[in-house]
Amino acid sequence: MFFFVWPLGEMVAQSFTNPNVGFGNYSRFFSSHADISAIFTTFEVSALVTLICAVIGYCYAYTMVSASPRVRSILMVAVMFPAGVSLLVRIFAIEVLIQDVGPVNEALKRIGLIKQPLPLIGSDIGTSIGMVSILLPYMVLPMYAVMRRIDREYLLAASSLGANPVRALLRVYFPMSLPGVLTGSLIVFVSGIGYYIVPSILGSGSQLFMGQLVNLYFNEGEWGYGSAIAVVLLGLMLVVLVIASRFTKLSDAFGSVAGE
Repeated sequence: MFFFVWPLGEMVAQSFTNPNVGFGNYSRFFSSHADISAIFTTFEVSALVTLICAVIGYCYAYTMVSASPRVRSILMVAVMFPAGVSLLVRIFAIEVLIQDVGPVNEALKRIGLIKQPLPLIGSDIGTSIGMVSILLPYMVLPMYAVMRRIDREYLLAASSLGANPVRALLRVYFPMSLPGVLTGSLIVFVSGIGYYIVPSILGSGSQLFMGQLVNLYFNEGEWGYGSAIAVVLLGLMLVVLVIASRFTKLSDAFGSVAGE
């Protein structure tokens, strides 16, 4: 209550009382084209990151389920180990990798795919790469938790009824794994909406995330306006959660991974 509810209540109160009592901060936000564009930037990049994580995460989780216990353990460690590394260390490591003279651009030039360095850093591409690398485990784990409960005999049954492997995967396996996909997508998307550090370090700075806007106005001493933007961001997250709750349950996806 003290460390969460009270600060949150103070933020909401300041959005209505600082500098003047009323809805002035919210009117200012919704009448500012530059600040409104931050909503679209935040949602667009977060949606793209969610899609990329879903594709990569599904392949990775399916590989984990299909692998031998030894390989599965190695793959699980590969997913979990980065979570123990400082977020800033991981971001700066990504920055080194994707800079103009970094290993990624140098490798692409050596194999002849590019002649000039790709503008990976200081752009939405760099932000997306950073967010994908950090949020991918939160996509893999829910998918794996659901997939490991799917009986492989269903695929054999589909094959015996004439379905080729691709058709069996799309018509039988994928619908049964959909709760994990939805849960992972929800976690990644909501987390991406609230990101601040990754776009600040790897992004261009010309198109701000909402989290960056909050920090910007707080640094300028506009506590009321910054609080109003934070409340809008919180409201958007709650809307996404309410809509998503109609399609998936977090407890269903994570129930079997607690003892992993």
